[in-house]
Amino acid sequence: MDKLIRFVLGNQLLMVVFGLIILSAGWYSYTRLPVDAFPDVTPCLVQVFTETNGLAPEEVEKYVTYPVEAAMCGLPHLKEVRSISNFGLSVINIYFEDGTDIYFARQLVDERLDMAREHIPPGFGQPAMGPIATGLGQVLFYVVEDRKGSRSPEEMREIQDWIIKFNLQTVPGVTEVLSLGGEVKQFQVRVRPDDLLRYNLRIGDIVDRVRENNGNASAQFIVQNSEEYIVRSVGLAERIADLRHIVLKVQDGTPVYLNQVADIAIGGEIRRGLATMNGAGEVVVGMVLKLIGTNTSTVIAHVKERLEKINSVLPEGIKVVPYYDQATLVSRCVRTVTTALVSGVLLVAGVLLVFMGGFRASLVVALSIPFSIFFAFILMKIMGISANLMSLGGLAIAIGMMVDATIVMVENVDRLLRDAPVSRTRRSIVMEACSEVVRPITFAIAIIIMVFLPLFTLQGVEGKTFRPLAQTVALAMVGSLIYALFLAPVASSLLMRRPDTSGTGKGNGHEAWIVRLMLRPYRPAITLFVKKPLLAVALAVTMLAAGILVVPRLGSEFVPRLDEGDLLVRATMAPSISLEEARDTVLRYEKRLMARFPEITRIVSRVGRGEVGAHADPVNSAESFVALKPIEQWKSAATPAQLYQRISHELSSFPGVQFNVTQPIAAAVDELITGTKAELAIKIFGPDMEVLKEKASEIEALIRKIPGASDVQKDQVSGTPQLLIRIDRKAIARYGINVEDVQSVIRTAVGGETAGQIFQGVRRFDIYVRFIRKARASADAIRHILITGPGGVRVPLAQLADIREIVGPRQITREGNQRFITVQCNVRGRDIGSFVQEGQQAISAMVRMPPGYLVSWGGQFELQQEANRRLALVVPITLAAIMLLLFMNFGSIKSSALILLNIPLALVGGVVALYVTGENLSVPASVGFIALFGIALENGMVLLTYLNQLVKGGMEVDRAAVKGACLRMRPVIMTAVTTALGLIPLLFSSGTGSEVQRPLATVVTGGLITST
Repeated sequence: MDKLIRFVLGNQLLMVVFGLIILSAGWYSYTRLPVDAFPDVTPCLVQVFTETNGLAPEEVEKYVTYPVEAAMCGLPHLKEVRSISNFGLSVINIYFEDGTDIYFARQLVDERLDMAREHIPPGFGQPAMGPIATGLGQVLFYVVEDRKGSRSPEEMREIQDWIIKFNLQTVPGVTEVLSLGGEVKQFQVRVRPDDLLRYNLRIGDIVDRVRENNGNASAQFIVQNSEEYIVRSVGLAERIADLRHIVLKVQDGTPVYLNQVADIAIGGEIRRGLATMNGAGEVVVGMVLKLIGTNTSTVIAHVKERLEKINSVLPEGIKVVPYYDQATLVSRCVRTVTTALVSGVLLVAGVLLVFMGGFRASLVVALSIPFSIFFAFILMKIMGISANLMSLGGLAIAIGMMVDATIVMVENVDRLLRDAPVSRTRRSIVMEACSEVVRPITFAIAIIIMVFLPLFTLQGVEGKTFRPLAQTVALAMVGSLIYALFLAPVASSLLMRRPDTSGTGKGNGHEAWIVRLMLRPYRPAITLFVKKPLLAVALAVTMLAAGILVVPRLGSEFVPRLDEGDLLVRATMAPSISLEEARDTVLRYEKRLMARFPEITRIVSRVGRGEVGAHADPVNSAESFVALKPIEQWKSAATPAQLYQRISHELSSFPGVQFNVTQPIAAAVDELITGTKAELAIKIFGPDMEVLKEKASEIEALIRKIPGASDVQKDQVSGTPQLLIRIDRKAIARYGINVEDVQSVIRTAVGGETAGQIFQGVRRFDIYVRFIRKARASADAIRHILITGPGGVRVPLAQLADIREIVGPRQITREGNQRFITVQCNVRGRDIGSFVQEGQQAISAMVRMPPGYLVSWGGQFELQQEANRRLALVVPITLAAIMLLLFMNFGSIKSSALILLNIPLALVGGVVALYVTGENLSVPASVGFIALFGIALENGMVLLTYLNQLVKGGMEVDRAAVKGACLRMRPVIMTAVTTALGLIPLLFSSGTGSEVQRPLATVVTGGLITST
């Protein structure tokens, strides 16, 4: 270390150039860092979607979901498989272990899908993987407005699909654009069954003739006059007139055309979703999904640029208007931490000026902040760490710690410059001062970095959330150590001066005025405690007792909810509801919210599902995005929690609907991680749906009674009316009719069948064959559908099948190859930990589970438990490693143990601070305690190193204790105060993301008081 200091002071110009290079490279790296709101916590997930042409949930599970689930068993790095079987749709979420490359995972799944397809019956759908996106991938939503109101729903959807979406999908970083709302244009052949009977035709004949009369053919080429002519035969239908004149048969020399048995018109395809806005009516919306791993801010900026160009070429009166984009949230989060960062720097600089008693010494210390931050930016760019709430928050937390090493070094330089004889050169004094403290500060910084190691071991959501924070703290501390070792000695030598000596030949020895002021009461106090050590023991025991008494009174949670600035209201309606009735219900509650809450600027609701992708809900489920004014303009509530409560209360009286008030990203992440759309999920596993439903109802009723329960609801797994057609095999045998003959008629006449496409340029639209509405719209009409048998005999369906109405399942959810049902809820007004404890006791006492059925708790509670288990294992190991480092530094177990005694006294302050401020014990608070370990140990090392030096110099222990404590009071107080003041802006911040940073800052600030 002495040689290092000598080299640094001997090559001052080189060190200055090195510093300037780091600052320049740091600024360059900062301008090119990817920027996000917060770390993407979505697991490595591959989604498989299968559209199944109107199959009921139990058939979807049997014929599609189970074969795909079975095919995925045994994949490398597979974590779990979770699925939902809905009417006409199977969604399978395949989770892989953290760290698995997403493209490798998708390749594995794609290979197994070939195996699954072999076991899915023909015509029951083809499984396909979802987009390469994450829970944070839905970066921008927009609405297509018709300001003249002159366009039909089909025209609006055509503009969205073939102009807007078509152009947005080419933007770099966009993986998919999903459309919802309006009507997807179709050329519909609405067959009249009476005319089929008149002309002796079957519905299948119609489908066959349309296919046969709609196509092009190639015939290679011919050579004529030494030139090749490509031969093309064009027979594609291009308009309704072409379809009308398709010949179905020739009867008595007269052709029978398609328009003689069917109405041919443009209409909308069968839809399972729509969008509404502000209670005014239906709209067309689009959702932009970004590719995994891309820069959120850059993608959104490029999408907005493209939208401006698209708006300039849209038909008159049509305009694309974004109603949600993550850029707003990103800028809020970044603003929160950058404001705290700047404020912290200014506060720390002020403290340095006061304590150092001079501008030059303060400047040397203050320069370590930009150097450390820019050094961290360089490594963040190299390591691919984005600038987000957590990574920048780590820098904000580390501001006060960045200066610690330099404070100790510069304070020692300043003391020796004051005390040393004038005959000594400034460089020799600086060299001696730096050499005295370089070893303890190196070990102290190493220990601070080491105490953050537990955060690097966190897995899953908590790991992805807090690892960037630990990384940036560690990087900044490495930067601060490099500054202290290589630049602080040079800066001290160049900038710091001796005080006036008044011709005495000795330094004047005067401390800064604030230090002299603090020493007046401190010197007699420390003398008293050294003479009567039992007083010190009593004080420590009292503090520890206070901490032990407070701990049981603390609440617990995983992570405080981020305020995203906007709301998401999820509505679950009756399982039997039609899409049209669901639309009317949503419009009614939209109007109510717009009328009752002046804070709301816009409500856009998605009912059911549009194109299969990141959004795949049934028609009885709606998501309403609620855009809010800035909080300072609110009138009916002062905080987001109050507004949530008021909206929940307002909607609780709305008939026939269950509501869940949450936030857009929170809901997406909750659903992908835990399979539920709320903070807590109680999952009941078992084979029988009726038993699951019964037990879920019991648990739901119990949970509602627990204080703090909000938005409690169980999954709707039944209640869907079905018209069950069970074919009578004896009856069809009498007429010589096959099962497929009956099934194909039902499938085409009632459900409809695609018989080809009409191309208009690159745009393509299905030709859809189906009975006219009145011939298929009721059970009675379906009973009278005629089935053609051998010899042309026509038999009503009612004579070939038993047709009756039953109630079937709404959806079937599976996890780990078994069925489950979920009771979900949010917790308001109390901590999650105590709520779950009370809930578990109530369920254990009041609900008897049959053999083979089990209950598990998921959601935020599960994540919290995982984080606590991990920390409980890793923190003791880390403390043992720290003990080893301390022993390496001091060569004494006594000295090492003495320093470790700082930790419990530091923890006391953190615990009491949480209790006083009303914060819960959460993962951010645990991170704060970990940070506290390092800071407490650092100050202990600085003090004890100097005490050892005095004792080795022959000073009696008690006298050395008093003198050492007084001489080292300034650096100890400065490091504590600068660290605390660096956190003050986070402590009192109210911006987006401050909820996560505040518990951490609270713990460190409180702990600094008691540890100091």
